[in-house]
Amino acid sequence: VAPAARSAASAGPAAPTPGPADPTTPAGPGLADPAPAFDFAGVRVLLAEDSDLNAEIATELLSEEGMVVDWAEDGQTACDMFAASALGFYDVVLMDVRMPRKTGLEATAAIRAMGRPDAATVPIIAMSANAFADDVLASLKSGMNAHLSKPINLAEVLATIAREVSARR
Repeated sequence: VAPAARSAASAGPAAPTPGPADPTTPAGPGLADPAPAFDFAGVRVLLAEDSDLNAEIATELLSEEGMVVDWAEDGQTACDMFAASALGFYDVVLMDVRMPRKTGLEATAAIRAMGRPDAATVPIIAMSANAFADDVLASLKSGMNAHLSKPINLAEVLATIAREVSARR
């Protein structure tokens, strides 16, 4: 039986909301909203994440911004979902690196090799606990556009999605 894939509409109970902002982060004009001019409403996200809790939290936070999130619980499922989607359906892919059945690096390479026009251009963003320079380089070499280190900072995720999706439009 293939692993289940869920969309934000069927994700179940709401994930917990994040705690207070990091007190060491400087506050000031322009820092609270990294991409105030970008409209996230309707942005379609393919989230590849093997942790149920991380997927629920990410889905909730991205959905609150107006994005539509489809969840793949491993790299192979992410490839299958992308391959089965209509051309240009996904605006961005958020890809965990360490997953069963196919790692995020393998899944990214497989998506890039699909031969469809959107497979070459869809922004794929790594979200990984692997934060060393070699890890970032491996993500980029696999075909990813950006690499975000866990724990994920929501403002950084939003700014990266805005930048990558804007560059594609």
